[in-house]
Amino acid sequence: MTGVLEVVIPAIVEPSEFELRERTLTPPGPDQVTLRMEATGVSFAEQQMRRGRYYDQPAFPFVGGYDLVGTVVAGAEDLLGQRFAVVTKTGGWSSLVNVPVSDLLPVPADADAAEVETLIVNGITAWQMLHTSARVAAGGTVVVLGANGGVGNLLVQLAVTAGLRVIGTASPAHHELVRSLGAEVVDYRDPELYSVIQSLAPDGVDAVFDHVGGPGLVESWRLLRRGGTLVSYGSASTMHGTGSAQLPMLQAFARVVLWNTLPNGRHASLYDFWAGRRRRETYIARQQDALGNLLRLVAVGAVRPQVAARIPLSQIVRAVELAESRTVAGKVVVVADE
Repeated sequence: MTGVLEVVIPAIVEPSEFELRERTLTPPGPDQVTLRMEATGVSFAEQQMRRGRYYDQPAFPFVGGYDLVGTVVAGAEDLLGQRFAVVTKTGGWSSLVNVPVSDLLPVPADADAAEVETLIVNGITAWQMLHTSARVAAGGTVVVLGANGGVGNLLVQLAVTAGLRVIGTASPAHHELVRSLGAEVVDYRDPELYSVIQSLAPDGVDAVFDHVGGPGLVESWRLLRRGGTLVSYGSASTMHGTGSAQLPMLQAFARVVLWNTLPNGRHASLYDFWAGRRRRETYIARQQDALGNLLRLVAVGAVRPQVAARIPLSQIVRAVELAESRTVAGKVVVVADE
């Protein structure tokens, strides 16, 4: 079948040591289609994976790419030419990808593929955390750590759309953007960060969305008012650590269990994108619902996808280095080579 260009992460290496490989793609199976990749991306997950620090670490070597947008070019004849998004966890950094038909998420024919790419895992995560995990009533106050990031900027926009007051953290270079999205902003490097947030919300906040983890999780918990919810969805503070990649999340889980036994009316949860995947139809239906809502909000201008850069697949090294530079807002999107 057609040749495919893919990016292999061979071991714990720097991006400059990724392998750009050409091979022959096998035909799709009876329950699969082949997608021609239009847009994939560099997420925090790939940054962890290349360091061997991802909780559910894939074995080396593997093709990176957590999700993608593409057009069906082989497989089910009734789907040929149609556009879909799909969450792959690995394999998205490829010009052609075989994926299960059951995993496909419909994408409008006229949608910008790079903009849709910012909404798949990042957007679904933001939607589900806000509307399922936290469920803050209109008029409430929430804190979004990393408000300029791939998930953070969407959390800010969705929270503002839901009628919430948002306090976001970001570096000074991104304060103007975060304010333009509707949030009050605090310098994440301020040594008195949590005290500053407390001064802005002296009665406590209704929810904190924390992707940092580590010791700071305790500070996020202390920001909550009675009835508030802490949603932990990552462990960025431990990405450069050593030892077990699972330990930070297990420690966070233990904290969450303990906090939820305390009689103070507050709640904590660990968000897991893959939770419930054994009930596949329900799991995919929730993804379709979230992505559909996000696309509708984009269509009416209530959400503005933040594409930090569009970089061809053959220049994946530049894409990863830019994503890891912490100088950009939104998501670095990898597009198909012309």
